[in-house]
Amino acid sequence: MKKVLVLGGTRFFGKRLVELLLEDQNSEVTILTRGLTGDAFGDRVTRLAVDRTDEAALKQAVGGTSWDIVYDNICFSPDEAAAAVRIFAGRAQRYILTSSLSVYDPQPEVLTEADFDPAHYPLKPGGKDDLSYQDGKRLAEAVLLQTADFPVAAVRFPIVLGTDDYTRRLHFHIEHVQAGQPVGIPNPQAEISFIRSDEAACFLHWLGLGGAALTGPVNACSDGTLTIGGVLSIIEQITGRTAVIRDDAAEADQSPFGIPESWFMDTAKARSAGFSFLQLSDWFPELVTSLDRSLRQDQ
Repeated sequence: MKKVLVLGGTRFFGKRLVELLLEDQNSEVTILTRGLTGDAFGDRVTRLAVDRTDEAALKQAVGGTSWDIVYDNICFSPDEAAAAVRIFAGRAQRYILTSSLSVYDPQPEVLTEADFDPAHYPLKPGGKDDLSYQDGKRLAEAVLLQTADFPVAAVRFPIVLGTDDYTRRLHFHIEHVQAGQPVGIPNPQAEISFIRSDEAACFLHWLGLGGAALTGPVNACSDGTLTIGGVLSIIEQITGRTAVIRDDAAEADQSPFGIPESWFMDTAKARSAGFSFLQLSDWFPELVTSLDRSLRQDQ
């Protein structure tokens, strides 16, 4: 029986990951959250309610248990990563950190794992509120990969989309187009990567339990890219409305996908290890159609 700990597992792709883990007959799953979001897992999981930014409380909650796999979906700073290194020292067989495309600076060329090297990134302490999201994730990777005594993989996801996206980033664009509201786009030709929430969960599950022994940074995104203008073009086709695109839109109307340069990843490392990603061009229009329908019903 494999003992699996999931830090953050009650919403979005973390919830989907837990659902996949519970399908494994040989996995014993524990989820650790602040206990603020309910779940439907019943007695199939063990629950630990604790604020992971409180190291003493996290250490007490985890206790002396050893874990075959620790999934960390809620690490946003070097201080949190350093606490994990201390708490799980000698007691984690494998540690999988959910990281981000945000560790990279946008650039016209496709991004490979080598474009940000956490193994040689200078370490410095700091909490989530002390750092930008980018530097928090960069330093979290760096601390874990440079100082942990257990194997670490840092999964770099792009923007994750789905009907269950609580940030409602794609919803924002559909709602604006439906209502004829302006959308602020600094560069409609900028290319970007995406991944669907269930695909992100499948990747994490595969990386932990599917036999892949990858360590270090690992890019994970659907095959293919979209331009930001292409996103709005698909929304126009499905909603039957014309998008109002402005580069001088008010702050509240600025696109969550609005980037000045392209920002997309290469996944050769994961694909070479045996993972097959979905085609972005297959699922993105289907997701827009589903969201468009549900948003119209809510009006």
